[in-house]
Amino acid sequence: MVIGTIADTLGRGIDSVTGAVSETFFEPVVRLGVTGLSRAGKTVFITSLVANLLDRGRMPGLEAAQSGRIQAAFLQPQPDDTVPRFDFETHLAALTGPNPHWPDSTRHVSELRLSLRVQPSGLLSGLSGPRTVHLDIVDYPGEWLLDLSLLDQRYEDWAAQALDQARGRPGGAEYLSHLADLDPSARLDEPQAQALARAYTAYLAAARAAGFSDCTPGRFLLPGELEGSPALTFAPLPQSASPRGSLAREFARRYEAYKAQVVKPFFRDHFARIDRQIVLIDALGAIHSGPPAVEDLRRTMAGILRAFRPGRNSFLSTLVGRRTDKILFAATKADHLHHSQHPKLTAIMEALVRDARNRADFAGAATRAMAIAALRATVEETRSHDGGRLDLVRGTLLDGGKQAAFHPGDLPEDPNALLVPARQGQAAWLDGDFDVMRFAPATLTLKPGEGPPHIRLDSAAEFLLGDRLR
Repeated sequence: MVIGTIADTLGRGIDSVTGAVSETFFEPVVRLGVTGLSRAGKTVFITSLVANLLDRGRMPGLEAAQSGRIQAAFLQPQPDDTVPRFDFETHLAALTGPNPHWPDSTRHVSELRLSLRVQPSGLLSGLSGPRTVHLDIVDYPGEWLLDLSLLDQRYEDWAAQALDQARGRPGGAEYLSHLADLDPSARLDEPQAQALARAYTAYLAAARAAGFSDCTPGRFLLPGELEGSPALTFAPLPQSASPRGSLAREFARRYEAYKAQVVKPFFRDHFARIDRQIVLIDALGAIHSGPPAVEDLRRTMAGILRAFRPGRNSFLSTLVGRRTDKILFAATKADHLHHSQHPKLTAIMEALVRDARNRADFAGAATRAMAIAALRATVEETRSHDGGRLDLVRGTLLDGGKQAAFHPGDLPEDPNALLVPARQGQAAWLDGDFDVMRFAPATLTLKPGEGPPHIRLDSAAEFLLGDRLR
């Protein structure tokens, strides 16, 4: 174990040194991690970002694009031969074709390399020719990122926390009913173990559908090739004195195998190499789901920061080589609100991730929160209503395909109007009713040199990449 750890550390050190030499003397590489929880819009974000970097007519907020210093952009084969390629062309066709539709969501790690030929800025810019900057975009499910918390938890601690959460969430009662007559110290019965794992997975799916964010283990919801494996066939059980060969003892062993064989390799092979990171958050969906979902999202965001800035005593610090130095927390689906409400959504976003941002800022990472829409699916309009004016957004409804104008409710000026009831454990909002509509992507007619329409995608790109394009 010690020898293996030393070998892994030396290997990462050599990779870091050779990578630094390559970036300094040849062509710099920026590895951008894109993650977020279910339905936050990771696939759409990457597709629109790449399309708008290839055709930069809608990117005035990206200084290198606005000034014309980005002379060319082109896709290249990714450097990691064992990682699936992000299917940019198929996703772009889904969003911009004659019958536009949302592409399938992220279910595994994928990668894409976009190379930019950039003319340097500054006093010496006229003395040097353009250089090539490689942008390696790494797409991974946010559900996997949540598994970070398991690395420092024993099975007994995780099980106690998971059971406590289940008591207050949709679907939890159904899972807990499976434990009513269960003896954790009884001898392992594989069909029983599989039934418990399926019941726990069903509960996690119900909790996620209800707007809850912290649903671990993440691979239970996105198993991929591990579906049905022993590493995913366990569930939380009440604590008991469990002899060898018992159900509880075997579940604890499989939990440790999950951490060692699934969680650690992901962080070592993919996450530890990320330079910049965007975390996409469906804040509007959480608000619509109610105070418990908002509080769960706040705690989840604070926990996620541990992945980007592990402390010296954190187990993850032995896995991470270089550290992410810029992190953007982006509330997606800003096009579901009139622009007059965007500052309110940004303020709510900042308040939601304040604990997380404070930790990262303290450790030296630059962070920002903003409201964006990677692909704008609506237009705005204002109507007279009850003697006043009502700001609306209009789009094509995902269910039914009809055009509809929509006002989801006014977000509060003070984010504490949401966060305080959430922290106090209220079951529902007392003073507001926030609704969310599901819009289909709009049919687009793009002019030459234009990427898909968006809201503040250029500002997000400037924060994440602008300094590396100078």
